[in-house]
Amino acid sequence: MLEFFENLGPVGQALIGGIFTWLCTVLGSAFVFFMKDVNGKVLAMMQGFAAGVMIAASFWSLLAPALEYAAANSHGLPVWLPVAFGFILGGFFLRLLDVMVPHVHYAEDHGDTNPNQNRLSRTTLLFLAVTIHNFPEGLAVGVAFAAAALHQDSATLAGAIALTIGIGIQNIPEGSALSLPIRGTGRSKWDSFKLGQASALVEPVGAVLGAFGVLLVTSLMPYALSFAAGAMIFVVVEELIPESQASNYTDLATLSLMGGFTIMMILDVALG
Repeated sequence: MLEFFENLGPVGQALIGGIFTWLCTVLGSAFVFFMKDVNGKVLAMMQGFAAGVMIAASFWSLLAPALEYAAANSHGLPVWLPVAFGFILGGFFLRLLDVMVPHVHYAEDHGDTNPNQNRLSRTTLLFLAVTIHNFPEGLAVGVAFAAAALHQDSATLAGAIALTIGIGIQNIPEGSALSLPIRGTGRSKWDSFKLGQASALVEPVGAVLGAFGVLLVTSLMPYALSFAAGAMIFVVVEELIPESQASNYTDLATLSLMGGFTIMMILDVALG
């Protein structure tokens, strides 16, 4: 099985990885068939856990390989320059999407879109919020597999698989955190499920684009890895942490963040 996966090549691996993370979202979205509403305590824990996974993945699976590649291929530039540039660019890219794509968040609005002045329904705005923040997760999977194909010491196939598993794990609660609120707006269970899982369809797309782009222009690797890390950290700081801490369960959310960070760290170190 592993030999078959290795023979797929990085783009094929990225596609499989992106499909896996989407299927995890499908699983989480299916909770709408068994639950009636989002429990505030559970939601805070889910958001904290997802934040921890994404923080750990950003460093071990993305920034560390980016720094290593930049050091080995500096061409006279400071090692930190491409990594810092890509990281900041990833944050600005997500900020640009926040401004351009109308959306609202479940727990609180961040001022990007006034739902009262927008023709789109709140259901659609919730869907768009999750969708634009899922894209960097797919991108991260793709560039991780491409980096592994370039045989850098800290960028391995096992590490890319660990990143994919970590993102997939946090996609399970993320899927339910979208489908259940949509159900709460009055949509049917089936409609809520369809919208919940569809929010992650951008992940296989982002994965393939990330892998293909890095392989097409190898010199982009440190920029692409750090770009994906910057985009993920933007999501963590702009959405996941503030919304988890806006609840009445801040300590549980914080402990869940630490748990998610620890699990992702173990996955990356043990498998990578």
